[in-house]
Amino acid sequence: MDRCPWANGAPEYVEYHDLEWGRPVTDDDGLYERLCLEAFQSGLSWLTILRKREAFRAAFAGFSIEAVARFGEADVDRLLSDASIVRNRAKIEATIANARAASDVPLAELVWSFRPPPRPAPRTTSELPATTPESAALAKELKRRGFRFVGPTTVYALMEACGLVNDHLATCAVRAEVESAQRRYS
Repeated sequence: MDRCPWANGAPEYVEYHDLEWGRPVTDDDGLYERLCLEAFQSGLSWLTILRKREAFRAAFAGFSIEAVARFGEADVDRLLSDASIVRNRAKIEATIANARAASDVPLAELVWSFRPPPRPAPRTTSELPATTPESAALAKELKRRGFRFVGPTTVYALMEACGLVNDHLATCAVRAEVESAQRRYS
């Protein structure tokens, strides 16, 4: 099967690419999880995050916005001692702060309101942007609302992961399936 080049190799990449990446995520907790994972990935390999994903889910109450918003300093200490996740104080504290910020806004509605218009299918990875005007605008709005670790690049990665854009290459066998799923949210 033809896949996007980044998805060839590790089984975790193949599964993530084939079953999840680019498919619309439209619930608040689902978007919150992806936003947190993208923030944790900053400076690291995405494969590291995928391999630790279940540990992240266990550590952060299944990424329930309501539950994580109640985390306190004891939880930060617990998370900093949890070797099964990325132990970065700033990212852990941002995850908690982002839950608190997300509890004050309909996150899915906000994120999807910045969906860019469709564009032609990219033929090569060199045609894929790292940021867009929409990701910059959404990052600015999220920061205004108290979110952290939400720069334009991280937000664009969120847009790709959650189906706001379809960055599967034109030759990718999954692209048409993702387009069909996205049409339901147009």
